[in-house]
Amino acid sequence: MTTTAPGLSVAPAAFLRRYAAWSLDISLLLALALLLCFTRVRDGVARIAAALDAIARSMAQAMADLLLHGATPLDLARAWLDDPRQRAAIAALSDALAATVFPPLLLAALLALAWFAAFEASAWQATPGKRALGLRVVDARGTRIGIARAAARHLAGALSWITLNIGHLLALVPPRRQALHDRIAGTQVAQDPRTGARLPAWATIWLALQGVAAIAAAAWLFLAAHAAMQRAFDTLL
Repeated sequence: MTTTAPGLSVAPAAFLRRYAAWSLDISLLLALALLLCFTRVRDGVARIAAALDAIARSMAQAMADLLLHGATPLDLARAWLDDPRQRAAIAALSDALAATVFPPLLLAALLALAWFAAFEASAWQATPGKRALGLRVVDARGTRIGIARAAARHLAGALSWITLNIGHLLALVPPRRQALHDRIAGTQVAQDPRTGARLPAWATIWLALQGVAAIAAAAWLFLAAHAAMQRAFDTLL
């Protein structure tokens, strides 16, 4: 059972449980943002693929040209960095990434402000993700917060991110386990004592799936880059 620390009116939530709840909420919001930005994202992915092909072709051409003259690896690196075609291809990739990623992220951020503030100020005192894991957001006395404080708490979360997540890691510090944005807003995340200390099995599986998804994404990026290089060399040969 989760117990209330001495001197506290509520039982502070564990860090991993808080993350699991947040990831549930943000996954729903990101999925909605991607759906609303589907056409832009689809076109952006095509632009990214084209930019990767251009970079691969430029690298392959530079390598072929220099290897014919017995170039060293250092010569290859210098030629690649100085090649205007390569710089143009990298700039195109950067523009494509920005055009693809920023719109859904900005939309998700706006949706998140409304989502977190409205739910945490509601009678639930929690977003659906927090509610599923027996969490609620309260003030220092353990009572319900208003919409203004809930919005301020969410906006203060930006400071927890820009401190390279140090602000979030403060939630590991007992006894109150308050993240930086909780300290700023005068709130804390409380856990229902009836939920117990251990995560539910479904939440553990959810966290494991996130790890698998991260590995799969890294593998996809590697394979995509390898395929682009292979196409570039096939074109030269």
